[in-house]
Amino acid sequence: MRKFCQSVLKSDPQETVAHGAWKQRWVAVCAVPLLAFAAHAAEPVLAKGSVKEAGEVQVTASDVIADVQRIPLEVRPQVLTQARTMNQLVTNLYTRRALAQRAQAQGLAQNPEVAAALALARDKVLSDALLVQVDRSNTPSDTQAVAMARTIYKAQAAEYAEPEQVQVRHILILVKDPSEDAAAKAKAQDLLTKVRAGGDFAALAKQNSGDPGSAEKGGDLGFFAKGRMVPEFDTAAWALQKPGDTSEVIKTQFGYHVLQLVGRKPAGQKPFEEVQEALVAKVRQAEQQKGRNELAKTLEETVKLDDAAIKATVDKLVAPAPAAPAKK
Repeated sequence: MRKFCQSVLKSDPQETVAHGAWKQRWVAVCAVPLLAFAAHAAEPVLAKGSVKEAGEVQVTASDVIADVQRIPLEVRPQVLTQARTMNQLVTNLYTRRALAQRAQAQGLAQNPEVAAALALARDKVLSDALLVQVDRSNTPSDTQAVAMARTIYKAQAAEYAEPEQVQVRHILILVKDPSEDAAAKAKAQDLLTKVRAGGDFAALAKQNSGDPGSAEKGGDLGFFAKGRMVPEFDTAAWALQKPGDTSEVIKTQFGYHVLQLVGRKPAGQKPFEEVQEALVAKVRQAEQQKGRNELAKTLEETVKLDDAAIKATVDKLVAPAPAAPAKK
């Protein structure tokens, strides 16, 4: 039971208050702001109509605000600014409400299974709202979180160790067919000659490199550790000693390359500032989960399971369906 309680109360990094998670915002909007919206008589009505067996149906701004919380915050503007998408969202809400009101009119809410499902849905919204409060009360302040993150950083120094790295630019002349090999090699050699004569490597890379990922950055591949590139490329890159040094033309499975060393970074530890954001998120997540675990423990201490009743329920659920009456 303890594990079950904890699974129900298990927090998700994407649901933390600190990260403004959309799931918790949905709870907050459903559980609190809807009450506030109800107090405003002039709330915008985005869609309305009269439906047979359902009566007057309308969708308000608060309905949409609650519904869009399921859309991740980072993509929400792109989604909502598309008129067609927004109209479809409102139409879907209108359709669901019309169906719900018709079901209500037909007395389906009194059906025991439907009533139980409604109760569970209400429990879910309210319990999630409570968990938002639990998380908030267990979320350390920014100052506390940074201090805790720094402690982890120092205690787990090995985890943030970095090997020696090099940063190089390259120009790739692609070889898509064996018949292109000689021409590609000659072009690469010509570009190397221009670079060694004082040509701008970055400009030549932008104009000639067949590597779209780095060409726009002047051929810059950023820092990488030994063994990260294909063997021929890796050997040439690590043979370069001083910034500005260039390799001879080398061939890999992709074609011909010219490399230039930008810089070297000795082995060391990632700066705290580089990992601070991730560590602070980890700290907040851990503290929030600790609060949920404590809540799960208090709930576990109150529960009394009726094994006989549980078994009877299981037997009822798995019992074979009655055979259909034989046709006369």
